[in-house]
Amino acid sequence: MPHLIVEYTDNLEDRIDFQNVLEHLNKVLRGKNHIFPTGGIRVRAIKLENYVIADGEEEDAFVHVSLKIGPGRATEEKEEVGKALFEVLTEDFADIYSSSYLALSLNIEEFPNEGSYKQNNLHKRFK
Repeated sequence: MPHLIVEYTDNLEDRIDFQNVLEHLNKVLRGKNHIFPTGGIRVRAIKLENYVIADGEEEDAFVHVSLKIGPGRATEEKEEVGKALFEVLTEDFADIYSSSYLALSLNIEEFPNEGSYKQNNLHKRFK
């Protein structure tokens, strides 16, 4: 962990390079290697084709980012990461936000150790 999942409405796909957005968000997480090990970082996007936003009358759009992390980080560390990620998100979508209706959100979810099963040999590459 961390796993960062970007959900976005399909009406944004032709307006922004989502691979670029993912790389920007990944760079933020890699820059916080005092909080997260590089080998645990997973960043991905999911395009949503079925949705209704607000009253369903406009060509509204949204991007929701979920950062799923394991337990043990201090509140200050979670705030540091959340603010840095949201800053990149708002910068990347600034043009779209200024020209159309767009909702941006980010949520950090902490999972308990119980019920979490992992196998990952990526970590040894970064030691």
